[in-house]
Parts: sequence; structure tokens; C-alpha cells
Amino acid sequence: MSGSLPFSTSSPPLQSRELPRMPVMRPRFQVPVLKPLTAALSRVVLPEKLKVAASESPVTVASPEGLEADRVTEAERKENGFSSRRRTKIICTIGPRTCNFEEIEALAVGGMNVARVNMCHGTREWHRNVIRRVKQLNEEKGFAVAVMMDTEGSEIHMGDLNGAESAKAQDGQIWTFTVRAFDPALRPERTVTVNYDGFAEDVKVGDELVVDGGMVRFVVIEKMGPDVICRCTDPGLLLPRANLTFRRDGSLVRERNAMLPTISSKDWLDIDFGIEEGVDFIAMSFVKSAEVIRTLKSYITAQSPGSQIGVIAKIESVGSLKNLKEIIQASDGAVLARGDLGAQIPLEQVPSVQQEVVQLCRKLNKPVVVASQLLESMIEYPIPTRAEVADVSEAVAQQADALMLSSESAMGQFPEKALTVLTSVSLRIEKCHREQKHLDAHATQTDLPIVSSSKADRIAEEICNTASRIANKLKADAIFVYTKTGQTASLLSRNRPDCPIFAFTPSTSIRRYLILQWGLMPFCLDFSDDAESNLNRSFSLLKARAMINSGDLVIVVSDIMQSIQAIKVP
Repeated sequence: MSGSLPFSTSSPPLQSRELPRMPVMRPRFQVPVLKPLTAALSRVVLPEKLKVAASESPVTVASPEGLEADRVTEAERKENGFSSRRRTKIICTIGPRTCNFEEIEALAVGGMNVARVNMCHGTREWHRNVIRRVKQLNEEKGFAVAVMMDTEGSEIHMGDLNGAESAKAQDGQIWTFTVRAFDPALRPERTVTVNYDGFAEDVKVGDELVVDGGMVRFVVIEKMGPDVICRCTDPGLLLPRANLTFRRDGSLVRERNAMLPTISSKDWLDIDFGIEEGVDFIAMSFVKSAEVIRTLKSYITAQSPGSQIGVIAKIESVGSLKNLKEIIQASDGAVLARGDLGAQIPLEQVPSVQQEVVQLCRKLNKPVVVASQLLESMIEYPIPTRAEVADVSEAVAQQADALMLSSESAMGQFPEKALTVLTSVSLRIEKCHREQKHLDAHATQTDLPIVSSSKADRIAEEICNTASRIANKLKADAIFVYTKTGQTASLLSRNRPDCPIFAFTPSTSIRRYLILQWGLMPFCLDFSDDAESNLNRSFSLLKARAMINSGDLVIVVSDIMQSIQAIKVP
């Protein structure tokens, strides 16, 4: 995803029927920018018909007769118009409450952009069924839902709860955490297994045991060989495979568990499973260094040459924060898992870390997801707390690419209502942000520094920065980008223009990758070698679906030629 775009700095500037040019800032190259046309399309030269590797099967190229458009995108555009469509993407974790085909479809209709499966829970066969239902939904019903798979990671976890979805820990109750293996039928009541053999040796009497980022807390009152006896001090809901940390005198204790590998033997088997099933993203838990990201990318390339699986780094530990920039640079995106992170750093630091991660990801042109406990109360109640709504609003205002529902959609009582809350809050805050920008006459489109490391990338970056500024200044209805690799569309998304971005790509896998990014509406369209034909066909197909109208102003960008064009739809 991060390769250089196929720009040729020696290509001659485009001549477009002797039309006058608008003066623009030119860094080290010239970008022909045209005034809006009312009756004709300007000529550009796009590449020869793109071919997608057979390894991207089953379906990687749209039919020449049309384009693949997401059913929800199409419906939202018709109902709400360009400006009121949601830009922030939504990820829903699929669990026992939402794993059937009809339930997954209901989430897709409600606006789910990415379906997440968490390998901490359930069997591979269960996850295989979920992944295939999502793909079936896309193929049969016209959705474009991507699939993200989370690895379990090598941190300390609880075991299963004898098949139960959850268990209540009450204030003052005595629970036993043990490394012993039990026959499920013989496991004593209020006994939880732990996956880390050194757990009973590392923990001491008086330590605080924190479950699932602080959802439940215990204090260690006794140690008996492999068993650790604890008293519940903060009651709550225990979930299978929940993460465990422990604190001593207010500080995080990291003994031999700090030496555990980021990718466990189980994780490698899960990764093989994800590659086999063709997931779109693999989210790596408890990443401590950039090297492990590079190792996984190399492994995916070796196992599935030509695949477009994105590697997402989960920022959820002190180790992640120590090497934050290097980890994000090496990855294809980041998930800020505030629950587990909040168990390892002081709670009051979590908001500032969130802001830092969001800003750094945007600067480095990597999609960023804000996750954990967004609407935690909606696991049991039909409406969120006002504080939760304010928290979601802050993440949207920071312009994170996506928000993630975890237990709210996986096992909560009201998954569709939780999704509706995220959708409505995102729409409202995004609209307020655009209105505020328009009130400020001195507001600039973007204040991002140059971050690309190659000359070609800097050219692409300046083209996208310029196109975004022009789109805002002219109040364009949309930006159209024709992209082979997805990189140009990603750079446009990073600028957060006021109008939505229509990204046309010949690759189904690239299209699903772009689904995660802010403001992008990706379409699968097979390119021809005739630029005017491409534009005419795009306009014709979108007009037929009532997604654009004659007279709409569109800024056109291509990652093949160094050009920006302002065109009115004929």
C-alpha cells in the first residue's frame, strides 16, 4: 500500500482544448488545473486497461458494463445528498448476538463498514462461518463490507467461562484465578483459568488484578500453589478470554510476561486461517515494535503473493507507546484500544494519548480507529450515557478514520441501536465541523507537513493537497479519484476535504481496503485506455443510480497523470 505511485515527472503537461488555467501553487512541478466545464470533458491520458493478479480472486475486477457500488453508499447518497453523508467509518465486532446472516445484514444496512472477528473468542470454524456470511452478503446483496481479524496476542488472558457468554462478579465475592487445567464439568464455581504459566509466581498478595482494561477489579488476598485467591473490589461483567493485568503499589507489574512474543504459536495458526479465508485486515494485538509488523507483512507476502491484506497495529500497551511512530510507519493503520491501554497507563493520560495517536496517524497517512468502551452501557441498556455520547463526539471531532464497537455489537442487547448512535452522532459532529470551518474566513484546508520520503510521494502529496484546497474553495460536490494502488485516494482522505471522495479502482481488494478510510466512497470500475470514455462512463453510471446529477461540480484526480481538473457533470 505504501509503494510509490506511477507518476512520471518527465511527462508533458496536458493540453485541454486551449482552456484557460487557474493559477495554483507549484512546488517543483506543474499541475494543470482547469476551470469548470459545462458541456465537454477535458482530455486526460489514463493507463492501459489495468489487470489485477489472479491471486486477488474470486472477483477482483468489475464487469466492463458497470461499476460495483455499495448498497448503503448508494442509498445514503440518494437520501441525504453529498454534504450530509457520514464520513467517519464504523467497525462492528461480530459475536454471538450478531453472527447470523440476517443479523450481519442488519448491521450492514445500518452502516457497518467493516466486520471484525476477534480470535480471542470462538473457534476457527465459527469465525469461518462469519467471514463467509459477510462475503455472501457482499456478493448477493450488493454491500461492500470489509473483514478485519484480530489476533489474540501473547499478553495474559482469562480462559473460557465453561461456555457461558459472561459471568457477573459481585462486590466482595471471592474468585480463584489459576493456571491449572480443568475438565469444564469439574471446574469449581468462581474459578477462572489463566493462559500464562508464570502468573501465580509473578503476582503477590496485595496486588490489584485488572480485568478487561478495568471493567472488573480484584485484590489478591492469598496464593496457594498454582491458585491465586482474589476478592472483587470493583464489580462488573467478566467476559471469556478477557485481558488481565496486575498492579503493585499503583504501578503496572510486568515480570516475565513482558518477554512473551507478540505473535504466539496460536496467532500464527490464526494468521494462516485469515490468509486462507481472504480477510482484508489483520489487526495485531499488543504490538511492541515495528519489526514484528514487518515480519508479518513479509510472511503474508510469502504465503499469498499479490494479496492486499492490510496489517493494522493495535496500540494497547506501554510497549506500543514507547515505539509509537516506528510502529505506525511500518503498519497499514492503527487501532487505539483504550480499554487495555487504560489498564497500563494512568486513566487521565488516555485522552491525550488518543489525540496524539490520531494526529500522528493522520500526519503519516495511516487510517486510525478509536476503539474500546465507546458505548459500554449499551451492552445492557437501550440508550447510552451522555458522557459516552460526548466521548464519541470527541473522537469524531478529532477526525479519526473509524470508530469501533466491541462488546456492544458482539454480545450486547442492542447492537443495532448502538450502531445507530454512532451513525447519528458522527453525522451531527461532522456537519458542525464543516459549518464552523465556513464561519472562519481564515480557516485553511489542511496544515499537514510534508511527510513522504520519496520525490514521487511528495508529488502525489502536493497534487492531493492542492486538489483538496480547490475542492473546498470552489465548494465542489465531490472529488473523483482514479487509483490503481489506492495511495492517491488515501492522501485525499487524509486532507479531510468538505466534499466526499469517490474512489474508482479496478481491484476489489483495494476497494475494500479503502472502505476503512475517512470520507472515501470506493467503487470498483475497470479502467479503459480512453480517459474521456472513463469519465463519461463514470458519470453515466452514477447518474443512472441517482448518485450524481447534471451540473454537479467534480474535481478529478488521477494517480497515473499529474493532473487536477474541475469539471461540471454534463
